[in-house]
Amino acid sequence: MVGPNGEQVGIVRVEDALRLAEEANLDLVEVAPMAKPPVAKLMDFGKFKYEAAMKAREARKNQVNTVIKEIKLRPKIDPHDYGTKKGHVERFLKAGDKVKVTIMFRGREQSRPELGRRLLERLAEDIAELGFVESAPKQDGRNMIMVIGPTKKKAEAKAEQRRSREQHDQRPADTATTAAPEATEATEAMEAPTAPAAEQSEAPAPQTDQATAAAE
Repeated sequence: MVGPNGEQVGIVRVEDALRLAEEANLDLVEVAPMAKPPVAKLMDFGKFKYEAAMKAREARKNQVNTVIKEIKLRPKIDPHDYGTKKGHVERFLKAGDKVKVTIMFRGREQSRPELGRRLLERLAEDIAELGFVESAPKQDGRNMIMVIGPTKKKAEAKAEQRRSREQHDQRPADTATTAAPEATEATEAMEAPTAPAAEQSEAPAPQTDQATAAAE
């Protein structure tokens, strides 16, 4: 029998082990039934199950599922289409996903596999900062396949995306705070000319009195 703190109690009778468990207000749990003699431990079984469930939950939370995205190209792809496809590959790699790039040959293109190989090598060079060639180009029937792995791990990519979202969420509040003083200054600028306008309306009064005196 093993005690609650992992200490070795020794070989005891089942009746004595149950009595010790009852006195300590603990459970007698058989942890190695196939051993000779079987091994039992004094423990709080409810607490043990709870801690085991929490560890399993934490392990699932930290587990990262590897996702393989697929991009299909033609050997004679248009430059604009190539740029679009390359953008997709870069986005997948930034997210920490692997990318399976497939070159599809049709008709006479099958007799010129070097076209597909050169295209895959070009793509690998263009995205070298984000990924690396995990599986070299190889012919598979009418297709040629290459697998690119991300330089950043999935967990790192998710953490970076989360930080980016947090920073983006904070920007509107800062913008509203800085915009308030500008609105106040604009209001003061609009109200400033009111006083001079009133002074100008009162200024012609002395001229009217002079004209009346002259008439008399």
